[in-house]
Amino acid sequence: MSVSGDVVAEPRRRLHPLTPLLQGAKSIVVAIAALSWSTLSRVGLGWFAVLVAVLVVGATVLAVVSWYNTGYHIVGRELRIHEGLLWRRTRAIPLERLQAVEVVRPLLAQLTGLAELRLEVVGGGQTEAPLSFLTVAEAAALRDRLLTLAGRGQSPVPDAAVPGDDAPLPAAPPAERLLRLVANREVLVSQLLTPQAFFLPIGVTVVLTEFLTSGSWSFIAVASTLTATAGIMLQPIRRVLSDWNFRLSMQESGLRVHRGLLETRAQTVPLDRVQAVAVTWPLLWRAKGWLRMRLEVAGFSAESDDNNRPDRLLPVGTLADARFVTFEVLPGVDLLTVPLTGVPRRARWLHPFAQPVLGAGLGERVFAARRGALTRELVIVPYARIQSVRVVRGPLQRALGLATVHVDTAGGAGAAAQGRDLAEAWMLAAALTERAQAARRGPG
Repeated sequence: MSVSGDVVAEPRRRLHPLTPLLQGAKSIVVAIAALSWSTLSRVGLGWFAVLVAVLVVGATVLAVVSWYNTGYHIVGRELRIHEGLLWRRTRAIPLERLQAVEVVRPLLAQLTGLAELRLEVVGGGQTEAPLSFLTVAEAAALRDRLLTLAGRGQSPVPDAAVPGDDAPLPAAPPAERLLRLVANREVLVSQLLTPQAFFLPIGVTVVLTEFLTSGSWSFIAVASTLTATAGIMLQPIRRVLSDWNFRLSMQESGLRVHRGLLETRAQTVPLDRVQAVAVTWPLLWRAKGWLRMRLEVAGFSAESDDNNRPDRLLPVGTLADARFVTFEVLPGVDLLTVPLTGVPRRARWLHPFAQPVLGAGLGERVFAARRGALTRELVIVPYARIQSVRVVRGPLQRALGLATVHVDTAGGAGAAAQGRDLAEAWMLAAALTERAQAARRGPG
């Protein structure tokens, strides 16, 4: 350990030695996908195998070099990550900006007992500085330590408490209080009650019909058909695999979400980082009384698809489940008692189907807005998380004397009260601004 002033710097640590092998294994899939089936038909199987081998060996060598020059350590209240050979780069992540930490275990990592640590920070357009790969114990210990330093002051670290480069990080797993355990059967049935699942047989039938009528049984034709069929079936299957064994619990460090089958995720979100909670009622789920919930946390990266977004709060559940979870995440807030007032009847000219559903209101601690016709959504925003309030009026809204009040949060979508009377909209915006300022000044 080195000390410069009041800054405590720990010895730099490397990633797990198996990291290059796992990165090389990933390159096999990337190489085959890059070469494609058309390359195989042109050069033949032998040369195709040579090309794949060259790419895999090259990627593995680069992975070894990258692993050797990559390290991380904690300096004061920063996590510093060093990487690069010719162009050295050091990333310093202030722990005050840390919003959430995920321990992710892809299939290969599960087979080797390793894990990947992903950090979400304020203002990050993507996941910041993923550390892959570490042992599961080391990843969990580093996650808890980073969250502790992010939520509390820097505490002195004695020399004996700082591990060496080869020593595991000491950690005693904190106790968890289970909030909700989602049955896998509910996850599967809920995904069958989606538009994608209903159109799945049609898509598979179209692909198979085109293949059978083409009259070609070549390797390329068969492979293309299998690829197209897998692409159609991939989305609902990925959703089921992503939410398999879903478990929501509470720890001293914050909200803990465990989920996944082929790729497991253990996400930790401090409660003071939660910007909003959204409850959604899909059309086909209402007959069973089901809904889903998501978190809005500043710093979450917008990934390419919704399946892997790190904002799951409850993939499927009942209203009773949602009330219980909301009360735990936003203490004192009850979904059934949040005041919601409707919109004028003239709003039906802009929202012909959603007009009876639209509503917004000011609770004791939160602002709530409801919208949607086929898929209904209720968004709840604590006053202390409001960053700005906007009153927006389009041409038709001006003609009807209506307006939309937007409530913005840190890096998220926030909430929108649509179809409000103009005078009410301005009063609502003024009240929201006043309550947000008061909430920031208050002890909470």
